[in-house]
Amino acid sequence: MTAVTTRVKVTIRCRHCGEKFVLKGRKEKGRVDTGFKMCICNNISDFHIETQDF
Repeated sequence: MTAVTTRVKVTIRCRHCGEKFVLKGRKEKGRVDTGFKMCICNNISDFHIETQDF
């Protein structure tokens, strides 16, 4: 059995500095993976994340 992978557009906004990142990601098993790790202000955990299907 194979897992269904969906491509999504992900908008990530840092809640510390307000920087906005728009990335492509994969949605699989209810999780979204973009490879995003850290904001330019060194924030690694406090983000507002929105997704849109392609």
